[in-house]
Order: sequence, then structure tokens, then C-alpha cells
Amino acid sequence: MSDQPEISQEDEIDRCLADGPQSTLEKMLLEEYLEGKGYRLEDLKNLPPAEAQELMKEACAYASMKLAEVESKAQFRRDIRFES
Repeated sequence: MSDQPEISQEDEIDRCLADGPQSTLEKMLLEEYLEGKGYRLEDLKNLPPAEAQELMKEACAYASMKLAEVESKAQFRRDIRFES
């Protein structure tokens, strides 16, 4: 057995959706990822904890990557505007 405390699905979602200006977008991206896997956020509570946690890790990684992409594109657009 691991020495690490069990992390609930709700805790994992809350950690991933820490309050911030992008939390709504991040939740949408999490839902998008999960839907692509055939799940909804609500479905996670019915899955075995290890499976739900793995899906949330994957969904959070996906959301982080997509947010970084959005931020990068926005910065690129700002850079182009200010160079002109």
C-alpha cells in the first residue's frame, strides 16, 4: 500500500480547476477530453478510484496543454501587433 493519501475525484477536479480567470475554459477542456473518452465529469464518481484518478490526470494534462496553446497564440498575436 502507498504512503500517499488517497485523492478523491472531487479533490483532483478542484486542484485542476483552481480559481482563476481560466477555470471556466479549463473545465470546458476537461469535459471535452472526457467526452472524447466516452465519459462525463459526473461519471467519474461511479468509476473505480484508480481509473477515475488516471482519467483526471490525463484530462488535466490535456487541458493544460490546450491552455498553453491558447496563451501562446494570444502572445503571438500581441507580438505581431506591436511589431507592426
